[in-house]
Amino acid sequence: MITVAEVAQTIDATVTGDADIELHGLGSLGTAAPGQLSHLSSSNYRHLLASTRASAVIVSPEDAADCPVTALVVDNPYLAFAKASMCFVQRVQIAPGIHPSAVIAESAQIDASACIGPNVVIGADTVVSAGTQIHAGASVGERCKLGPRVTLYANSTLYSDVQLGENTQIHSAAVIGAAGFGFAPDAKGHLHEIAQIGGVVIGANVSVGAGTTIDCGAIDATVVEDGVKIDNQVQVGHNSHIGAHTVICGCVGIAGSSVIGKHCVLAGGAGVGGDKPVTLCDGVRVTACTTISQSVNEPGTYSGSIVFHDHGKWRRNALRFFALDDLFKRVKRLERADTAKQNN
Repeated sequence: MITVAEVAQTIDATVTGDADIELHGLGSLGTAAPGQLSHLSSSNYRHLLASTRASAVIVSPEDAADCPVTALVVDNPYLAFAKASMCFVQRVQIAPGIHPSAVIAESAQIDASACIGPNVVIGADTVVSAGTQIHAGASVGERCKLGPRVTLYANSTLYSDVQLGENTQIHSAAVIGAAGFGFAPDAKGHLHEIAQIGGVVIGANVSVGAGTTIDCGAIDATVVEDGVKIDNQVQVGHNSHIGAHTVICGCVGIAGSSVIGKHCVLAGGAGVGGDKPVTLCDGVRVTACTTISQSVNEPGTYSGSIVFHDHGKWRRNALRFFALDDLFKRVKRLERADTAKQNN
């Protein structure tokens, strides 16, 4: 249980109503029950406010007067709700210390406050810092460095030479540091593997979703900067560089050597890759299922998907597609001229 006053202190809210009400959970505005906290952060749901059964609602100053229950008033209700939600998290905890079934190399350095679950494997010369939790069945390779309060969930895998910054979370079945997809053909067309020895460097406060794969670099490391949030089932190719506080949604594919700027958003199913390495500048938003095959140098929102075709025809049609607006304007001018001629 937590009181309204305690939540208000966490989110720096002004309370209108009873600050001593106890809250035990969260609920959406239309379905919340007594004892739950809700929020109104979009005008699309304002009609639900009058009939809400929540015990308290996070609202903007504009909606505070219409709130029929205790209100926590803030300028940005959505951000405040995100912060408040953390007050109700019941994280899966594992016992302190090292489980007897864990297999840990003698040269690994494990902080005394770390929690190592059953059937965990930790390789040689790996460092596990204070407060880190490694859940059941996770595997950590050689020469890895896990910063303070890292969490590896069950059955996640770190290959060798992976670095994780503090408070970073790797969810189940994610694979960090697998070999990048690099092969060189010989004269007969047989493919020869290119060694991938660059490692992966992931910053602080990063979240990597379940089933996501981040390949190691060929020579230099693949880099994910601080604060990046990666959803489930995402593929990040070798030698890519993801800028700080970027959001990458489910099923996105990023080709090797791509550079994604800071504060970008790649929506579900988007793809990044082309004939040459692609760079997105800071502040680019890519909508769902859009393929970015050339570098983007101006921030903004980008969309586009065209059905597949013979590659040569597809390229020619794609170029013509961008001329449609000018063609449309020319046709409209001709139509107006023709109409004027007929009227005369």
